[in-house]
Amino acid sequence: MLIDISKFDQCRLLVVGDLMLDEYLWGEVDRISPEAPVQVVAIQKEDFALGGAGNVVNNAVALGAKVSVVGVIGTGRNGRLLLKRFNELGVDTAGIIQEPDRATTQKTRIIAANQHVLRIDRETKQNISGPTLDKMIRLVLDKMPDIDVVLISDYGKGLITKNLLSKVTASAKKHKKMIIVDPKGLDFSKYSGVSILTPNKKEAALASGVEINNESSLEKAANKLLENISLDNLLITCGKDGMVLFEKNKEPFRVKAEARQVFDVSGAGDTVLAVFGLAVASGASIHNSVAIANTAAGIVVGKVGTATVSKQELASAIKTDDHGLPAKYKDLFELPALVEDLKKKGKRLVLTNGCFDLLHAGHIMLFSASKQLGDILVVAIDDDESVKKLKGSGRPVLNAKERSRILSALDAVDYVVVFSSHELKKLIEIIQPDVLTKGSNYTSKEVFGRELVEKYGGRVKLIPVTENISSTRIINNIKSSRQE
Repeated sequence: MLIDISKFDQCRLLVVGDLMLDEYLWGEVDRISPEAPVQVVAIQKEDFALGGAGNVVNNAVALGAKVSVVGVIGTGRNGRLLLKRFNELGVDTAGIIQEPDRATTQKTRIIAANQHVLRIDRETKQNISGPTLDKMIRLVLDKMPDIDVVLISDYGKGLITKNLLSKVTASAKKHKKMIIVDPKGLDFSKYSGVSILTPNKKEAALASGVEINNESSLEKAANKLLENISLDNLLITCGKDGMVLFEKNKEPFRVKAEARQVFDVSGAGDTVLAVFGLAVASGASIHNSVAIANTAAGIVVGKVGTATVSKQELASAIKTDDHGLPAKYKDLFELPALVEDLKKKGKRLVLTNGCFDLLHAGHIMLFSASKQLGDILVVAIDDDESVKKLKGSGRPVLNAKERSRILSALDAVDYVVVFSSHELKKLIEIIQPDVLTKGSNYTSKEVFGRELVEKYGGRVKLIPVTENISSTRIINNIKSSRQE
């Protein structure tokens, strides 16, 4: 699961759904009420958080996404507080409509000693008014061309209607945008035509009419939903058992959950929706998107209350889940803090970049000579898509994860980072290397980023290439020998 989390910063999401305010009352219990056999909670702290679709927004923003939100709230104190929180996050709130006669949904959770004691709901489930619906549809249609993915967060509060969904789905198909929906209720027919649904196991059982108690019944329920609804993909979240992706005419794709201590499952579905949507928007495959969403959900259930996942937490968990992704491997977003720390320690940084597909003696000489020019050698490798564009069909022979592991095994290499070709300028700006090295098969003028490196006070050094060897030549020789 090699996903470039730094690309999340480039993603633009449209979140449509039921907006809520989550109130948390934190306290302690030291006695039973004399009036009734109930606990007495002495409240010590009060917190407010974005709930429902707002928690989807909060999760996406925490991971760097640019988010526009469409929803309906009231005009009272809770509505104003929601708007304030969204504005503090830098969210586009032009799509939030305030209805004077509609209450803003509020969920109050009372927590004592990290245990959820009681929840109190104040809400309305009536459908939104006709004028509000028309205005929402216009807002969604206006924003559709400028976003990457649409996330629908349905909490059954009267906002996500069949009429609204049909208009949103039609617009998304016109603009070739994916729609991912976290559903609610017994009737999933209103979601017909969306790209993917993400119900939990209980929701899938109720909507399909199939009691789910094992893998066989889970598949039966999923196939029934795929048949009855115009869907290509169905992702069922199964709590401690992970997730299962069902695709038409394909074997189910299962992802196991990591064993973690669970404190609170509230909001885990919101995290799944946000992270899955972000991964898809960043260009990850559906399978990789499922895997990273599962990882994020595993993190958030270990927190109390409606929580989000940070980039650092997600990156760390991904490395653990990848079973051997080396410690030397760094995501692009991890570099600024790392570089700052190394430079504070007076370290001279050397950067070299390339595809490094099928490592050979020339590469080893390049790394060894590069390391001698400074204290820390950072090797930046082109991601798989970039290698394919540079080298043609059938390349890379080794994917980015495999190349990262091989390079990390070399003593001369201190850090490995995977980047896309268009990110090389950004990479140089972050590292500001003292030396940028390339093989002498380049000329100084041909080295991309030379002027930028020199601007930061660094220099370009061409490492002598004495042997007539290359990965492409090796690969062509192998192909020729197979044909003979």
